[in-house]
Amino acid sequence: MVSVFLVVFLNPQQVISQAVFPEIRGVWLTKNDTDILIDRSVLENSLRELADLNFNTIYPVVWNSGYASYPSQVAESVGIPPLVRSNLHNNDVIGDIVREGHRQGLLVIPWFEFGFMTTPSSELATKNPRWITNRRDGSKIGDSAAGQVVWLNPFHPQVQQFIMDLVLEVITKYPVDGVQFDDHTVLPRDFGYDPYTIALYKQETKKNPPTNSQDKTWIKWRADKITDFMVRLNKAVKAKKPNAIFSVAPNPYSTAYNLFLQDWNRWVNLGIVDELIIQVYRPDLKTFVKELKNPQIQSARKKIPTGVAILTGLRNNPTPITLIEDKVRQARRHRLGVAFFYYETLWENAPMENDDLRKGVVRALFFEPQSRL
Repeated sequence: MVSVFLVVFLNPQQVISQAVFPEIRGVWLTKNDTDILIDRSVLENSLRELADLNFNTIYPVVWNSGYASYPSQVAESVGIPPLVRSNLHNNDVIGDIVREGHRQGLLVIPWFEFGFMTTPSSELATKNPRWITNRRDGSKIGDSAAGQVVWLNPFHPQVQQFIMDLVLEVITKYPVDGVQFDDHTVLPRDFGYDPYTIALYKQETKKNPPTNSQDKTWIKWRADKITDFMVRLNKAVKAKKPNAIFSVAPNPYSTAYNLFLQDWNRWVNLGIVDELIIQVYRPDLKTFVKELKNPQIQSARKKIPTGVAILTGLRNNPTPITLIEDKVRQARRHRLGVAFFYYETLWENAPMENDDLRKGVVRALFFEPQSRL
């Protein structure tokens, strides 16, 4: 639901309108959320509690480490086996999340967490070696927060078709509210020196790729190729489900573009992004607030629902609830919504702060409902 207000400048002839969007109050459901993902009763209770605490959006992972979190014919078609499940696992946890999430009034936006990234030992990588790109020295393995990874070549037509088929499978298989792509629907700037990409660059520019991976023209050429793909992906999603939310959760713009070839500011200006959540995982309030003033963020929030991702902690390293509270309040001061990474660390695994304390702070922050349906 979108409301509109009018802003009148000193010149009474100059009147503009600006949309006001419901505040994003989201949380990611990751593979770390083992209780949620294997026990239907825990899932139902957790989503009910999120709704009671006036959250309005959940982002369940559907693509991680080269594996789909649901029965996927697309994944199996390229040699990826179904996930091994014990009797404790739901047969189709994504289906359960969508049904229960909607029952609780939550938007459900599946999250393609790994994007073009996968693990070196995954069947996706080992059975499709030509899909993997490399650095100029031929090396393929890189480091990430998820450990050692390799990168699918985002310029290769078969890779693009695979990702597109995977996304379209999700939005047609389930009555979801959209799809989300994050800071892994990218390519680190050191990569892209594989035979396919070199040949494509030569064909289009009549030159060899620059030896310096940080060369501005080389960065722009690759970033533009990723943008072209995202435009086509958006068009395909909208053709299947016109009202689907095309959500993007990137790093702040300078990092996203210069280090990972992700020109999300252009994506916003092209009109292919329906929701933007910037990952501002800063350890202190001062650097967090500095990022909120970024002109790309402030420009985006005037066009589409925009928020910031707040790190609630990692395993055995929870973020103090007072810092989480301060960050939420600062986000609101800058007219931004929030999404928390991730559910399990919102109030679990915090030995110095019990669940009731952390939930009480969240309840006070989200003291009244804010529906996005």
